[in-house]
Amino acid sequence: MSLDTPPADARLKPLTTEEARQRLEHERGTRLTQLRALDEAGHDAGEQGTTDQRDTLRRVLQEIDAAFGRVQDGTYGICAHCATAIPVERLEILPYTRFCVPCRRDTL
Repeated sequence: MSLDTPPADARLKPLTTEEARQRLEHERGTRLTQLRALDEAGHDAGEQGTTDQRDTLRRVLQEIDAAFGRVQDGTYGICAHCATAIPVERLEILPYTRFCVPCRRDTL
């Protein structure tokens, strides 16, 4: 199934504010756990792979924080590029996304 076009029986109702917050809290908790695990593993801070992983996790945490801001200001679930609703299925997979799939492809 493509995320470009929702199936006929797709959930059309957007996520509630509480559902969005719960998903974002779960994502934040998961990423913080991953970051702590890297730190506790005692890898040399100079290892490039470990450094890249930490940088990626920190970037995702910033995106999650930005998504909380969008929930707060009422723009959560709206594509930052084309201003259409992001399909619920995409938000369930990647709750902190700012773009619908077609616009994300265009920004790559």
